[in-house]
Amino acid sequence: MAQVVFVAVDLGAESGRVLAGKLGDGRFELEELHRFPNGPVRIGEHIYWDVLRLWTEVKNGLALAVQKYGSQVVSVGVDTWGVDYALLDSNDELVGNPYHYRDRRTEGMFEVAFQKVPRDEIYRRTGIQFMRLNTLYQLLAMVVQKSPQLKIAKTFLMMPDLFHFWLSGEKVNEFTEATTTQFYDPRKGDWAKSMLRKLGIPTRILNCPIVPAGTVLGELRQHVADEVRASHQVKVVAPASHDTASAVAATPLSDENAVYISSGTWSLVGMEIREPIITDKSLAFNFTNEGGVYGTFRFLRNVTGMWLIAECRRIWAREGNEFTYEQLTQMAAEAQPFKCFVDPDDPLFLAPENMLDAIKSFCRDTNQPEPETVGEFVRCCLEGLALKYRWVIERLEELTGKTVSTIHIVGGGSQNWLLNQFTADATGKPVQAGPVEATATGNALVQAIALGYLGSHAELREVVRNSFPLKTFEPKPDERWQQAYERFCQFVK
Repeated sequence: MAQVVFVAVDLGAESGRVLAGKLGDGRFELEELHRFPNGPVRIGEHIYWDVLRLWTEVKNGLALAVQKYGSQVVSVGVDTWGVDYALLDSNDELVGNPYHYRDRRTEGMFEVAFQKVPRDEIYRRTGIQFMRLNTLYQLLAMVVQKSPQLKIAKTFLMMPDLFHFWLSGEKVNEFTEATTTQFYDPRKGDWAKSMLRKLGIPTRILNCPIVPAGTVLGELRQHVADEVRASHQVKVVAPASHDTASAVAATPLSDENAVYISSGTWSLVGMEIREPIITDKSLAFNFTNEGGVYGTFRFLRNVTGMWLIAECRRIWAREGNEFTYEQLTQMAAEAQPFKCFVDPDDPLFLAPENMLDAIKSFCRDTNQPEPETVGEFVRCCLEGLALKYRWVIERLEELTGKTVSTIHIVGGGSQNWLLNQFTADATGKPVQAGPVEATATGNALVQAIALGYLGSHAELREVVRNSFPLKTFEPKPDERWQQAYERFCQFVK
């Protein structure tokens, strides 16, 4: 097969990238064409996404792809983080800047929501774990604060859907992203509109079809094609537009008892299942049923991931100490083991002014010695993450009735060899790391299936196995991990 190129736009919480996914003769290769920073913009008391700049960067990256590969470029698709959204008016123009999910306007919204719709009813309808940042509570905050934007709004689009609309002119809500809102009903296959009405959230804005991953939306709008100098037809495909869904799509799972960890700012720890699991016990453990590709669900729990170390690194840089992630990992490897560790999901770590102070505060509150050196801070975070992974995996086994065979770690965090080894040691399970670029790979190869260049999800995963080096970490028995886990379980919230 002659080489074809699928452009994967991967927008993350810290950076955005445009990559060329090159497929030919059963092998796949990624090439990064354009990278740019992303992050919140603070205005007054609120934080937003700089969505117009992101749109400009998307077009810049697409132009580079067309310039380099010409007619080999057959399609483009966008994936982003979950939960955040844009509102359009009757002229299909933005009614305001899209909020960042860490914006504080959702504080107190759990209490407001549960007064109108009981917590267990929300979970029974949606099967989604409770996080203050979920779209449901963002929209509820707009209702409570009487936002004029809601009165003007005519259309609701999740963030990747907004970019797909700007690229193709087609307004849809892609399934994997829609499920992150906590107002999609997976049993009915539609929005949970009666629940939204009880909360006073207008349902008229939910007027776009919900489409599965791998839906061909059409071709580039002519003015976009002109801007990026595409003289041939380029399809716009909605991939698995939630970044974790794309990452899981490309995870070369060894069997149905395998666990994936999509490791980045967040760690998504879960299993691929065919039907959602919505029970009293899954509610008690706060597990979520997010949409997957090709008739699957991602039964998982969100764990705060490398965000802790990224924020520590930011503080150290502000103080004049620039460290690479590899330097931080090496210092952690040399630091005292099991001195202290955190529960990464403690509310202290959601959006602290200073992550170092938050970690020290957590250690004081749990009667642990405080970390002192850079290496101790990083090791404190990594050991805490590995212990939380074990806790989540044990809950997964309990909820699914399966015994986990292997842990597959993908994404940027899979490059952290120390965390990979800690995970194997803490859980007693072998860990397979890679591919690093799982999200962009899944994005591009779902496009390939949509356009007929690959035949199935199984073939997609076989291409991944043949194309990327994978590294295995075997568990090393050490009774100190069991002792640490028993301590850790005492303060898990």
